[in-house]
Amino acid sequence: MSFLTAKPILASAVECTDDELIVTLSDGRRLAVPIVWFPRLAKASPQERAEYELLGQGEGIHWPKIDEDISVVGLLEGRPSVEFQRRS
Repeated sequence: MSFLTAKPILASAVECTDDELIVTLSDGRRLAVPIVWFPRLAKASPQERAEYELLGQGEGIHWPKIDEDISVVGLLEGRPSVEFQRRS
């Protein structure tokens, strides 16, 4: 008997526009969410947005200059930041 092992979906690239956070995933999909979901990212300069690090193998994204961390699982589940949820 064989078991299928699901490969984790990871981030491979990140792009920020004035309106969206766009994450390219390891399976080829591109996931776009409103940047307002992440107030620190929305308020950041284009240079600060461009300076990100992939966490682990790509399980998350970190912007060191603005201290923002976003998980790929959270994006796939459609979860905005806690800061955004408090304002809503």
